[in-house]
Amino acid sequence: MFASSFRAAARRISVRTAAAACSTAGRSYVTTAGRLLESSATSTAASLAVAAAATVAFAPIALAGSSPQERTFIMIKPDGVHRGLVADIIKRFEAKGYKLVGIKVLVPSKDLAGKHYAEHEGKPFYPGLVNFLSSGAVVAMVWEGKEVIKTGRTFIGATNPLASAPGTIRGDYGIDVGRNIIHGSDSVDSAQKEIALWFKPAELAEYELISKKWVYE
Repeated sequence: MFASSFRAAARRISVRTAAAACSTAGRSYVTTAGRLLESSATSTAASLAVAAAATVAFAPIALAGSSPQERTFIMIKPDGVHRGLVADIIKRFEAKGYKLVGIKVLVPSKDLAGKHYAEHEGKPFYPGLVNFLSSGAVVAMVWEGKEVIKTGRTFIGATNPLASAPGTIRGDYGIDVGRNIIHGSDSVDSAQKEIALWFKPAELAEYELISKKWVYE
């Protein structure tokens, strides 16, 4: 209690001393106190501005993609569909950051299958390719992103599953060449041709992923 009274008395003395000093200098104590408060407010505002600038400096910055986006054609073959591998394959492309712009499930006609494998026409294994591709449902997709053609082929693995590295789709799930689960375009030219064969322009969606700024610099 005594300490509290002492502090109160000290404050009164300080106020009187300050007022007397201001009077001697020909200034109003109220005016001087106001200037002190103004100076304190300015200092506080400056500190807040610095803090805000620091927050902006360290916040995530969304930048436009620095590389051209390309598209590739990916198809899960009848064996991949019947074995329930569709979700896992899609997940690999999505987790990488690629954008799905087209997808459909269909049973290809022999005519469509023949056109898809047109480069192999006349070869001994051509009829087998056509018959197998048209034997059941496939999932045809178009994926978009930086170097998606090359990366897609890396995901897929070698034509022979037994020669594919662990971690690739064929390396993880395939055994025979004739049941190698998935197809992916091997060049820009083949991607353009295959996308045009399997999809109409109106079937490809144009949109931006919200996650793009977290994938590309």
